[in-house]
This record gives sequence, structure tokens and C-alpha cells, in this order.
Amino acid sequence: MIVNDCSTAESLAFIAPPHFIHLRVHSAYSLLEGALPIAKLAKLTVTNNFPAIALTDRNNLFGVLEFSNKLADVGVQPIAGLTLSVDFADQDQQLMQTGNSFYMATQHTSYPSIAMLAMNETGYINLMKLSSQAFLDPVDSQPAHIHIDRLRNYHEGLIILTGGPDGPIDEKLRTTDRAVAVARLRLLKEIFSSCLYVEIQRHYISDELSVEPLLLDLAYDCDLPIVATNQCYFQKREDYEAHDALICIAEGRYVVEDNRRRLTPEHYFKSEADMVQLFSDLPEALDNTIEIAQRCHYRPLSRPPILPKYILAGKDTSDDEQHYLEAEELSRQARVGLNNRLSNLSLAQGYSRDDYYKRLEFELKVIIQMKFPGYFLIVSDFIKWSKEQCISVGPGRGSGAGSLVAWSLTITDLDPLRFGLLFERFLNPERISMPDFDI
Repeated sequence: MIVNDCSTAESLAFIAPPHFIHLRVHSAYSLLEGALPIAKLAKLTVTNNFPAIALTDRNNLFGVLEFSNKLADVGVQPIAGLTLSVDFADQDQQLMQTGNSFYMATQHTSYPSIAMLAMNETGYINLMKLSSQAFLDPVDSQPAHIHIDRLRNYHEGLIILTGGPDGPIDEKLRTTDRAVAVARLRLLKEIFSSCLYVEIQRHYISDELSVEPLLLDLAYDCDLPIVATNQCYFQKREDYEAHDALICIAEGRYVVEDNRRRLTPEHYFKSEADMVQLFSDLPEALDNTIEIAQRCHYRPLSRPPILPKYILAGKDTSDDEQHYLEAEELSRQARVGLNNRLSNLSLAQGYSRDDYYKRLEFELKVIIQMKFPGYFLIVSDFIKWSKEQCISVGPGRGSGAGSLVAWSLTITDLDPLRFGLLFERFLNPERISMPDFDI
């Protein structure tokens, strides 16, 4: 049988093993830093024939589930990751002086960062814990970060990359403080053992060029593998100027200023051929990107929401008993709340107190039937707490403002009967979905 040569060549090209996998991609969920929407990232990955790709947004996992679903839909292996800012005890504690605590807390900081990739479900759970702690641990206006000791508790199932120019090792090598760099690397090796890789990046930055020989020597001295990465923030070189303006917006700076954070046109989504050519002298660094992708065999999946229990009735309490207790509590609070509202406010024109109570009982019946009393109680609880702490909340936005139960529980401050708002737009037994209050 004669086989068409062209089709054979195309088939071989399609099944040819990869020579490089991107492990350091920042999506638009790296807020005011990344400029790659997940949908565009999925398209880029397919166009460039990458069989796998890792998402490592800064300090958050906001985009991981969308990334996992959309990449899997196009036949690409999604690798869940995180770029995490870490406070090493020996580092200087001075923060960037941006004059804006929000940007300081969410964007590029003086804390060095490492990249973390989930190999399995345990690793992904640890990513979630570390990401949460990065925002819970800082005090006052400190930027998001964790202390190095956190990694000792949450290291299982994770692969660690040393972070490149923004990392703790490069940082000290640039200041010729090799002893501290060695100490940091050995500490990471002690925690992560064979899951630690020394990251080599080439964006044609002077800091990278001066540090690379020292970094390679250090990796070999410590018997650690190296890995080639390219931090991707935008799609193509031509996007650099627009992205540079985005960085200025994030940090409250002007494009014309000299002394500010800058990336380079090389921080774009490079093809496999680009990276193979760039690291042709370090084939092992390219091979290790494939090895890492093969070690990561877990992707986050969608699942039904898991709500906390408003009433702690004991471990032996069945789901039906739990639901009954929360339904009773919701009914009690809603009736008391409506009575308080009507005692202090006038009735809507054309409505009697009976109309209000009939509407309340109708809504309660639907809420209990759909098994959402716990949700209403939880939202009411944190809304009341916010108001007690003088934290502003909205008076009621979207379809949630149509709920009289929400008004009775002080979740909203709009009387739905007065404004002719429909509860069915918010919750409807014929359209089963989670309720969603806009706070």
C-alpha cells in the first residue's frame, strides 16, 4: 500500500515528542500584571502544539479551575501552579514605596518569589493552603507573602522552581552574597529534596546574564537539576508597550519614569522552537521541563459547592437533621426580622402586613425546598458582622434584591414589594442553581 508522503510527515510531526513545556505562565488573573486571558492562553497552547502547560499566577489560584477546564477541553494537560512570595528571615524588610497599599499588597513586591507546581491532589491542596496564608499572614499593609517556615508544613506533592531573577537565590547572587544564596538553596533542598529545580531564565536582562554562571555552578555544587523557563505575561513581542503601561497602572507610576519596574519584549509566549534555540547550549534544562510535566499528573475538577454548616449539631447529625435545624433557624430569624422591619418602616403602598407575611412564607418554602437555608444564614451572618465593624456593604444589587427573606435578614436594604421586585428572578425551583447575592 502506498502512503501519501505529506500526510505521513504531518502525522509524524504531530506525534513527535515535545522538547519544551512552558512552566511559568501568568494569566490575566495575575492582577494588573498578566495580560493573557485563559481563553487566549488555551488557543495559544494549541496553536503552538504544546501538550501541557503550567499556570503560575502571582500569589493566587483565581484562574486555576477555568484554566484546568479550558485546557483539558482542547486536549492539553493543565498543570496547576503558583508564583508565591516568600519571606526569608535574612532578607531586608523594606517594601516598595508605591504610596498605595492595595497595589503593594497584590503586585510585584520586594519579597522574592518561587514557583510551585502541583504533582497530585495533595500538592494542589497545599497550593490552596499556601495561597490563602499568603493573604492571611501579612499584617497592616504588608504585601501578600508567607514565611519560609510555612513551606515545611505544606511541601508534600509540590515541585519547586527557584524563581529566576525574582527568586531568593538570584537575589543574593546579584549582591555577591553567595553564602546566603547557598544557605537558602540548601534550606529549600532540605524541605523539597528531589522536587527542587534551579530555574534558568533568559530574557536578555543584565541581572540574568551576570548571575547565570554563578547559578549554574551553584546548582551543580548542590547536585540539583536545572530547568529552562520563560515568564510569559503577554502574547507577542508587539504587546510589550501596552503591557508596560499596565505595569505602570499597577504601581501608580508613569511610563516616562526611569526608576521603576520593567519587563522586556522577551516576556512573551515563546514557541517551542524559540526556546530550543535559546537554550541550545543547555539541553538538560529543556529536557527537565518535560520531566516536570510528566511528574505533574493532577488537574483540578469542578465540584458542587461545599458550604459550611451554620449550626454545629454534632458529628452524628444526619444531613436531613442538619437541614431541618437550619430551616427552623432561618424561619425564626426571617419572621423576627420582618417584624422588626415592619415595626420601623411604613408598608408599601397597596400592601398589608398579611401580604408581607404571605410573601415571606412563600419564599421560605422555596428556600427550604431547594435546601438553601444554610446559605441565607451564612450570608446574613457576615453581612451583620460587616455592618457592626463599619465595613460598607451594598443596599442590594441584582436579582437578590427581590428577596423579602433577604430584606428581613438585613442582607439587603430594599423592600422588594415597594419596588415590585420578583423573588423568582433570584431563586426558582424550575432552574436549579446556587443563589448568588451581590454584596
